Amino acid sequence: VQLQASGGGLVQAGGSLRLSCAASRFTLRYYVTGWFRQAPGKEREGVSCISASDESTYYADSVKGRFTISRDNAKNTVYLQMNKLKPEDTAVYYCATAPSRYYPSTLPYEYDVWGQGTQVTVSS
Repeated sequence: VQLQASGGGLVQAGGSLRLSCAASRFTLRYYVTGWFRQAPGKEREGVSCISASDESTYYADSVKGRFTISRDNAKNTVYLQMNKLKPEDTAVYYCATAPSRYYPSTLPYEYDVWGQGTQVTVSS
């Protein structure tokens, strides 16, 4: 099983990026999928997650109203649309999956399959 995160880059404050998390050899709609980020010198933090069944969504307060998580079942891919980006959003972003019963947790230790990370840098 594998997750491939992509879509990171360098953007000015106020700009937008869309991250993608594509799954191989397993089906995302049966799992909670979360997005996490880790800035240098800081702990990994949960940003958002989407449930397996009804695609309910959860957001950390720091991104609520700016980020949107979604899933395309046909493409077996979860997205994180990030708008109104701020310099403090700069981090490596990871996607990960957990058993469906863990929704709406964004505790990293409850997620067992991880993508490789994609760098997001927001300049001021």
